[in-house]
Amino acid sequence: MNNAKSLTGAKAPWHLWVVGILAVLWNGLGAVDYLMTELRHAAYLSAFTAEQIAYFENLPKWTIATWATGVWGGVIGAALILLRRRLAAPVLAASLAAAAATFFYNFVLSNGLRIMGGPVALVMPALVIIIGILLLLYARKSVGSGWLR
Repeated sequence: MNNAKSLTGAKAPWHLWVVGILAVLWNGLGAVDYLMTELRHAAYLSAFTAEQIAYFENLPKWTIATWATGVWGGVIGAALILLRRRLAAPVLAASLAAAAATFFYNFVLSNGLRIMGGPVALVMPALVIIIGILLLLYARKSVGSGWLR
């Protein structure tokens, strides 16, 4: 990348806006899930079993912190893509690492897999990780292309 391009930034392609908007919506769903669970929203939690609710209520504080970091880092990282800021890449990387730590606790260090319904409970976390990796790669490509400054 030449200095002029890095100083002025390249014109953002149309797909940056599509990816950014979809990323905000996707991560926004995670934010809603986090808020509804942490605020103990009765209607939202009615979809869960008593054992699942007890599991959420007894998560270690560090796991709640990694969950919050993953969720809000994803929202902020997606917004930074729309704002065309290169900070999107490290924020999305931190979000992905935090999500991985949360899932490690949920499915390796605790009995979350059984409580959440067995192997089918791995579908959403797998999507979160896959989409997180794709967003991170996209943000890094966007930085390298000068779309994010």
